[in-house]
Amino acid sequence: MKILILNGPNLNLLGKREPEIYGSQTFEDYFTELQFNFKEVELGYFQSNIEGEIIDRLHKAQEEEFNAVILNAGAYTHTSIGIGDAVSGITTPVIEVHISNVMDREQFRHVSYISKHAAGVISGFGLKGYELAVKSFL
Repeated sequence: MKILILNGPNLNLLGKREPEIYGSQTFEDYFTELQFNFKEVELGYFQSNIEGEIIDRLHKAQEEEFNAVILNAGAYTHTSIGIGDAVSGITTPVIEVHISNVMDREQFRHVSYISKHAAGVISGFGLKGYELAVKSFL
Protein backbone atom coordinates (compact mmCIF):
# COMPACT_ATOMS: atom_id res chain seq x y z
CA MET A 1 0.00 0.00 0.00
CA LYS A 2 1.33 3.37 -1.07
CA ILE A 3 -0.40 6.51 0.26
CA LEU A 4 0.44 10.16 -0.40
CA ILE A 5 -0.37 12.81 2.19
CA LEU A 6 -0.78 16.15 0.47
CA ASN A 7 -1.06 19.33 2.55
CA GLY A 8 -1.94 22.77 1.29
CA PRO A 9 -1.31 26.36 2.34
CA ASN A 10 -0.12 27.28 5.80
CA LEU A 11 0.05 23.68 6.98
CA ASN A 12 3.81 24.14 7.05
CA LEU A 13 3.08 26.32 10.10
CA LEU A 14 1.51 23.54 12.17
CA GLY A 15 2.78 23.72 15.72
CA LYS A 16 3.21 27.50 15.45
CA ARG A 17 0.02 28.89 13.92
CA GLU A 18 -3.09 29.04 16.10
CA PRO A 19 -2.21 26.09 18.36
CA GLU A 20 -5.62 26.39 20.04
CA ILE A 21 -7.16 25.28 16.71
CA TYR A 22 -4.41 23.22 15.05
CA GLY A 23 -2.39 21.92 18.02
CA SER A 24 1.24 22.36 18.96
CA GLN A 25 2.84 19.50 17.01
CA THR A 26 4.60 20.06 13.70
CA PHE A 27 3.42 17.96 10.80
CA GLU A 28 6.94 16.65 10.24
CA ASP A 29 6.97 15.21 13.78
CA TYR A 30 3.50 13.76 13.31
CA PHE A 31 4.47 12.27 9.95
CA THR A 32 7.37 10.45 11.63
CA GLU A 33 4.87 8.96 14.08
CA LEU A 34 2.59 7.88 11.21
CA GLN A 35 5.49 6.17 9.47
CA PHE A 36 6.35 4.33 12.70
CA ASN A 37 2.73 3.28 13.33
CA PHE A 38 2.10 2.17 9.74
CA LYS A 39 5.32 0.39 8.79
CA GLU A 40 3.41 -1.75 6.30
CA VAL A 41 2.41 1.36 4.31
CA GLU A 42 4.72 3.41 2.10
CA LEU A 43 3.78 6.95 3.08
CA GLY A 44 4.73 9.91 0.93
CA TYR A 45 4.39 13.53 1.96
CA PHE A 46 4.19 16.82 0.08
CA GLN A 47 3.19 20.29 1.23
CA SER A 48 2.80 23.44 -0.83
CA ASN A 49 1.37 26.89 -0.42
CA ILE A 50 0.93 27.07 -4.21
CA GLU A 51 -2.33 25.89 -5.79
CA GLY A 52 -0.77 24.74 -9.07
CA GLU A 53 1.82 22.63 -7.27
CA ILE A 54 -0.96 20.84 -5.38
CA ILE A 55 -2.77 20.15 -8.66
CA ASP A 56 0.44 18.91 -10.28
CA ARG A 57 1.13 16.65 -7.29
CA LEU A 58 -2.34 15.11 -7.51
CA HIS A 59 -1.73 14.29 -11.19
CA LYS A 60 1.72 12.91 -10.37
CA ALA A 61 0.30 10.75 -7.56
CA GLN A 62 -1.73 8.86 -10.12
CA GLU A 63 1.24 8.55 -12.49
CA GLU A 64 3.37 7.21 -9.60
CA GLU A 65 0.64 4.65 -8.85
CA PHE A 66 -0.16 5.74 -5.32
CA ASN A 67 -3.06 3.65 -4.04
CA ALA A 68 -4.59 6.64 -2.28
CA VAL A 69 -4.19 10.32 -1.43
CA ILE A 70 -4.99 12.01 1.86
CA LEU A 71 -5.58 15.66 1.00
CA ASN A 72 -5.80 18.60 3.36
CA ALA A 73 -6.03 21.46 0.90
CA GLY A 74 -6.30 24.03 3.70
CA ALA A 75 -7.99 27.24 2.60
CA TYR A 76 -7.92 26.06 -1.04
CA THR A 77 -10.66 23.62 -0.04
CA HIS A 78 -13.06 26.54 -0.02
CA THR A 79 -11.76 28.45 -3.06
CA SER A 80 -10.13 26.15 -5.60
CA ILE A 81 -12.29 24.76 -8.35
CA GLY A 82 -9.00 23.65 -9.95
CA ILE A 83 -8.06 21.34 -7.06
CA GLY A 84 -11.60 19.94 -7.02
CA ASP A 85 -11.32 19.29 -10.76
CA ALA A 86 -7.93 17.61 -10.24
CA VAL A 87 -9.42 15.26 -7.63
CA SER A 88 -12.26 14.53 -10.04
CA GLY A 89 -9.83 13.96 -12.90
CA ILE A 90 -7.79 11.18 -11.30
CA THR A 91 -8.84 7.64 -10.50
CA THR A 92 -6.73 7.47 -7.34
CA PRO A 93 -9.12 7.68 -4.37
CA VAL A 94 -8.79 10.81 -2.24
CA ILE A 95 -9.85 11.35 1.37
CA GLU A 96 -10.33 15.01 2.28
CA VAL A 97 -9.01 15.76 5.79
CA HIS A 98 -9.38 18.82 7.99
CA ILE A 99 -7.73 19.18 11.38
CA SER A 100 -10.46 21.43 12.76
CA ASN A 101 -14.20 20.94 12.53
CA VAL A 102 -14.80 23.24 9.57
CA MET A 103 -18.56 23.22 10.18
CA ASP A 104 -17.94 24.85 13.56
CA ARG A 105 -15.96 27.69 12.03
CA GLU A 106 -16.59 30.65 9.70
CA GLN A 107 -19.38 30.27 7.15
CA PHE A 108 -17.02 30.36 4.15
CA ARG A 109 -15.33 27.19 5.47
CA HIS A 110 -18.60 25.28 5.11
CA VAL A 111 -18.06 25.11 1.33
CA SER A 112 -15.72 22.52 -0.18
CA TYR A 113 -14.89 22.19 -3.86
CA ILE A 114 -13.25 18.83 -3.07
CA SER A 115 -15.84 16.88 -1.04
CA LYS A 116 -18.05 16.00 -3.99
CA HIS A 117 -15.13 14.25 -5.69
CA ALA A 118 -13.55 12.69 -2.59
CA ALA A 119 -14.07 9.12 -1.39
CA GLY A 120 -14.75 10.57 2.06
CA VAL A 121 -14.22 13.51 4.40
CA ILE A 122 -12.70 13.50 7.90
CA SER A 123 -12.99 16.71 9.90
CA GLY A 124 -12.49 17.82 13.47
CA PHE A 125 -10.29 15.07 14.92
CA GLY A 126 -7.06 17.05 14.94
CA LEU A 127 -4.02 15.37 13.43
CA LYS A 128 -5.63 12.00 14.24
CA GLY A 129 -7.74 12.59 11.11
CA TYR A 130 -4.75 11.58 9.00
CA GLU A 131 -4.42 8.32 10.93
CA LEU A 132 -8.14 7.65 10.45
CA ALA A 133 -7.73 8.28 6.72
CA VAL A 134 -4.80 5.84 6.48
CA LYS A 135 -6.82 3.21 8.36
CA SER A 136 -9.75 3.70 5.99
CA PHE A 137 -7.57 2.52 3.09
CA LEU A 138 -6.25 -0.61 4.85
